[in-house]
Amino acid sequence: MNVYLKAMRLERWPRSFAIFIGSASFFFLNRDFLFSKGVFWLVSNATAAFLLTWAISTANYIINEIVDVPYDMHHPTKKNRPLVKGEIKKNPFLLYGIILTVFSLSLAFTFFSRPFFLSLALLLVAGFIYNIKPIRTKDVPFLDSISESANNPIRFLIGWFAFSQSNTFPPILLLLCWWAFGNLLMESKRLSELRFLKEKAGDYRASLKKYREKSLILNMALSAAISFATYIYFAVIFKLQSFIYFSPLIFLYFLLIFIKTLREKEVMEEPERLMRDFRFSIYTFFLILLFFLSFFVDKVGQ
Repeated sequence: MNVYLKAMRLERWPRSFAIFIGSASFFFLNRDFLFSKGVFWLVSNATAAFLLTWAISTANYIINEIVDVPYDMHHPTKKNRPLVKGEIKKNPFLLYGIILTVFSLSLAFTFFSRPFFLSLALLLVAGFIYNIKPIRTKDVPFLDSISESANNPIRFLIGWFAFSQSNTFPPILLLLCWWAFGNLLMESKRLSELRFLKEKAGDYRASLKKYREKSLILNMALSAAISFATYIYFAVIFKLQSFIYFSPLIFLYFLLIFIKTLREKEVMEEPERLMRDFRFSIYTFFLILLFFLSFFVDKVGQ
């Protein structure tokens, strides 16, 4: 059973914390709601939303593990995954994914709003589109990063609707900003894969056969520009003074991602590896602290 748990990639649970970007945005724009609820309700909703997101993400990883066996065998480290090595069987592994999916979606449907349930289901569907033929956007250059980074706004919606008790939709600018930032990371990941795998890159992933370093760097720049521009526009529209003051720090954050990606071969193969750099992680938490403090300084629309 331990081998099956290893194959589920449970260690990637920190990625599900991304939903709290959506939750924080909801509270920032709906402050009265935050103070109208008790601490227990807030904590229990946050915990349940996180666990359900982690469960659906794990189900997606199970699908990914199964369909990518023919490709992972060409990767120097992923060829050691349990399913590739024959340490587990496909059918029981798939059954775990189905049980996890049905259980999670059932809980979401029962205890959360319909928008939350639909957002969680959309996270599952996005995984299918990305991984499974005949669509399998993972094999299409640039569409692969676009569709994979769609998980960012989807997780944003999950976090938003975990607390919103109406059908009020979050600002499109925030979703676009968060998607573009994710696309920046995914393009960086592909650049790292291309450099790391070299002539074997196309055997591991079909889209890498058609990628070129220059085009990936240009798309990284475009994604960063879209993310930064929508961030600034959102700050201006909602009259968030501190967000505007923070903009040079955000620009520097994007620049650091560029520098680390271009200098280090493997750092972006999994984007969370960035956080292993102590200075980068400190800077990240510093930015989070600034945005937290802005909650007490800014007044939306004033």
